[in-house]
Amino acid sequence: MEISQREDGRLAIRKGGVEDLPVVLAMLDSAVAWLTARGRPGQWGTEPFSTRPASVGKVRGNLASTTVRIAEYDGIPVGTLTLAPRPSEYVEPAGEPEVFVRLLVTDRRRAVPGVGAALLAYAARETRRQGVDLLRVDCYAGDDGRLVAYYRGQGFVPTETFRVGDWPGQVLERRVG
Repeated sequence: MEISQREDGRLAIRKGGVEDLPVVLAMLDSAVAWLTARGRPGQWGTEPFSTRPASVGKVRGNLASTTVRIAEYDGIPVGTLTLAPRPSEYVEPAGEPEVFVRLLVTDRRRAVPGVGAALLAYAARETRRQGVDLLRVDCYAGDDGRLVAYYRGQGFVPTETFRVGDWPGQVLERRVG
Protein backbone atom coordinates (compact mmCIF):
# COMPACT_ATOMS: atom_id res chain seq x y z
CA MET A 1 0.00 0.00 0.00
CA GLU A 2 1.30 3.43 -0.94
CA ILE A 3 1.24 5.22 2.38
CA SER A 4 1.33 8.78 3.48
CA GLN A 5 0.86 8.62 7.24
CA ARG A 6 0.24 11.07 10.03
CA GLU A 7 2.55 10.85 13.01
CA ASP A 8 -0.05 9.00 15.06
CA GLY A 9 -0.13 6.30 12.37
CA ARG A 10 -3.90 6.33 12.19
CA LEU A 11 -4.33 8.09 8.82
CA ALA A 12 -3.02 6.40 5.67
CA ILE A 13 -3.47 7.22 2.00
CA ARG A 14 -3.74 4.30 -0.38
CA LYS A 15 -4.14 3.84 -4.10
CA GLY A 16 -7.75 3.55 -5.21
CA GLY A 17 -9.71 2.94 -8.38
CA VAL A 18 -13.06 2.08 -9.91
CA GLU A 19 -13.44 -0.72 -7.35
CA ASP A 20 -13.85 2.05 -4.76
CA LEU A 21 -16.98 3.43 -6.45
CA PRO A 22 -19.34 2.39 -3.61
CA VAL A 23 -17.01 3.96 -1.02
CA VAL A 24 -16.68 7.22 -2.96
CA LEU A 25 -20.43 7.41 -3.61
CA ALA A 26 -21.08 6.95 0.12
CA MET A 27 -18.68 9.82 0.87
CA LEU A 28 -20.39 12.04 -1.69
CA ASP A 29 -23.82 11.09 -0.32
CA SER A 30 -22.66 12.01 3.19
CA ALA A 31 -21.39 15.38 1.93
CA VAL A 32 -24.71 16.10 0.19
CA ALA A 33 -26.63 15.29 3.38
CA TRP A 34 -24.25 17.38 5.50
CA LEU A 35 -24.44 20.40 3.17
CA THR A 36 -28.22 20.13 2.86
CA ALA A 37 -28.66 19.93 6.64
CA ARG A 38 -26.73 23.20 6.89
CA GLY A 39 -28.87 24.97 4.29
CA ARG A 40 -26.14 24.84 1.63
CA PRO A 41 -27.53 22.65 -1.18
CA GLY A 42 -26.10 24.79 -3.97
CA GLN A 43 -22.90 22.79 -4.35
CA TRP A 44 -24.26 19.33 -5.11
CA GLY A 45 -28.04 19.54 -4.67
CA THR A 46 -30.15 17.61 -2.18
CA GLU A 47 -30.37 14.18 -3.80
CA PRO A 48 -27.71 11.57 -2.98
CA PHE A 49 -25.19 10.96 -5.77
CA SER A 50 -25.87 7.22 -5.53
CA THR A 51 -29.50 7.72 -6.61
CA ARG A 52 -28.64 9.73 -9.76
CA PRO A 53 -27.53 7.45 -12.62
CA ALA A 54 -25.81 10.27 -14.53
CA SER A 55 -23.82 11.27 -11.44
CA VAL A 56 -22.86 7.66 -10.75
CA GLY A 57 -21.60 7.42 -14.33
CA LYS A 58 -19.56 10.62 -13.99
CA VAL A 59 -18.00 9.46 -10.72
CA ARG A 60 -17.21 6.04 -12.25
CA GLY A 61 -15.62 7.75 -15.27
CA ASN A 62 -13.58 10.01 -12.99
CA LEU A 63 -12.30 7.04 -10.99
CA ALA A 64 -11.42 5.19 -14.21
CA SER A 65 -9.52 8.07 -15.83
CA THR A 66 -7.61 9.69 -12.94
CA THR A 67 -5.13 8.90 -10.20
CA VAL A 68 -7.31 7.93 -7.23
CA ARG A 69 -6.28 8.03 -3.60
CA ILE A 70 -8.34 6.97 -0.60
CA ALA A 71 -7.58 8.28 2.89
CA GLU A 72 -8.23 5.73 5.63
CA TYR A 73 -8.36 6.38 9.35
CA ASP A 74 -7.78 3.21 11.35
CA GLY A 75 -8.47 1.31 8.12
CA ILE A 76 -11.83 3.00 7.45
CA PRO A 77 -12.17 5.17 4.31
CA VAL A 78 -12.68 8.82 5.29
CA GLY A 79 -11.73 10.80 2.18
CA THR A 80 -10.82 10.61 -1.47
CA LEU A 81 -8.83 12.60 -3.99
CA THR A 82 -8.56 12.25 -7.75
CA LEU A 83 -5.79 13.85 -9.80
CA ALA A 84 -5.48 14.35 -13.55
CA PRO A 85 -3.01 16.02 -15.93
CA ARG A 86 -5.76 18.33 -17.18
CA PRO A 87 -8.86 20.01 -15.77
CA SER A 88 -12.48 19.02 -16.24
CA GLU A 89 -14.04 20.04 -19.56
CA TYR A 90 -15.58 23.24 -18.17
CA VAL A 91 -12.20 24.70 -17.08
CA GLU A 92 -9.59 25.97 -19.54
CA PRO A 93 -6.22 24.20 -19.40
CA ALA A 94 -3.46 26.23 -17.75
CA GLY A 95 -1.24 26.47 -20.84
CA GLU A 96 1.60 24.72 -18.97
CA PRO A 97 1.99 21.30 -17.37
CA GLU A 98 -0.36 20.94 -14.42
CA VAL A 99 -1.90 18.46 -12.04
CA PHE A 100 -5.58 19.07 -11.47
CA VAL A 101 -7.60 17.99 -8.43
CA ARG A 102 -10.77 16.62 -10.03
CA LEU A 103 -12.41 15.47 -6.79
CA LEU A 104 -11.73 16.00 -3.11
CA VAL A 105 -14.35 14.84 -0.64
CA THR A 106 -14.33 13.70 2.95
CA ASP A 107 -16.85 11.43 4.61
CA ARG A 108 -18.98 13.68 6.78
CA ARG A 109 -20.23 10.68 8.77
CA ARG A 110 -16.69 10.24 10.09
CA ALA A 111 -15.41 13.81 10.19
CA VAL A 112 -11.73 13.25 10.95
CA PRO A 113 -9.92 16.60 11.25
CA GLY A 114 -7.16 17.16 8.72
CA VAL A 115 -8.15 14.56 6.12
CA GLY A 116 -8.68 17.10 3.33
CA ALA A 117 -5.41 18.84 4.19
CA ALA A 118 -3.56 15.49 4.19
CA LEU A 119 -4.97 14.63 0.75
CA LEU A 120 -4.02 18.06 -0.62
CA ALA A 121 -0.51 17.68 0.84
CA TYR A 122 -0.30 14.34 -0.96
CA ALA A 123 -1.42 16.10 -4.18
CA ALA A 124 1.35 18.69 -3.78
CA ARG A 125 3.97 15.98 -3.22
CA GLU A 126 2.72 14.01 -6.23
CA THR A 127 2.77 17.13 -8.40
CA ARG A 128 6.41 17.80 -7.43
CA ARG A 129 7.29 14.11 -7.95
CA GLN A 130 6.02 14.41 -11.53
CA GLY A 131 8.28 17.43 -12.06
CA VAL A 132 5.28 19.75 -12.37
CA ASP A 133 5.07 23.10 -10.58
CA LEU A 134 1.35 23.86 -10.92
CA LEU A 135 -1.42 22.21 -8.87
CA ARG A 136 -4.93 23.46 -9.62
CA VAL A 137 -8.45 22.79 -8.38
CA ASP A 138 -11.90 24.12 -9.10
CA CYS A 139 -14.71 24.37 -6.61
CA TYR A 140 -18.17 25.69 -5.89
CA ALA A 141 -17.99 29.44 -5.28
CA GLY A 142 -21.56 30.12 -4.18
CA ASP A 143 -23.33 30.45 -0.86
CA ASP A 144 -21.00 31.76 1.83
CA GLY A 145 -17.72 31.17 -0.04
CA ARG A 146 -16.46 28.74 2.61
CA LEU A 147 -15.09 26.25 0.10
CA VAL A 148 -13.01 28.90 -1.68
CA ALA A 149 -11.79 30.09 1.75
CA TYR A 150 -10.86 26.49 2.64
CA TYR A 151 -8.65 26.13 -0.43
CA ARG A 152 -7.09 29.55 0.22
CA GLY A 153 -6.24 28.29 3.70
CA GLN A 154 -4.50 25.33 2.05
CA GLY A 155 -2.20 27.64 0.08
CA PHE A 156 -4.20 27.99 -3.13
CA VAL A 157 -4.72 31.35 -4.85
CA PRO A 158 -7.96 32.11 -6.72
CA THR A 159 -7.53 32.69 -10.45
CA GLU A 160 -10.50 32.71 -12.81
CA THR A 161 -14.19 32.23 -12.10
CA PHE A 162 -16.61 30.31 -14.32
CA ARG A 163 -20.23 29.17 -14.49
CA VAL A 164 -21.77 25.87 -15.45
CA GLY A 165 -25.41 26.87 -15.94
CA ASP A 166 -26.28 28.67 -12.70
CA TRP A 167 -23.50 26.93 -10.73
CA PRO A 168 -20.73 29.44 -9.84
CA GLY A 169 -17.21 28.07 -9.83
CA GLN A 170 -13.75 29.22 -8.87
CA VAL A 171 -10.41 27.93 -10.15
CA LEU A 172 -7.52 28.10 -7.68
CA GLU A 173 -3.86 27.29 -8.11
CA ARG A 174 -0.85 26.52 -5.98
CA ARG A 175 2.79 26.55 -7.04
CA VAL A 176 4.52 23.56 -5.48
CA GLY A 177 8.01 23.67 -7.01
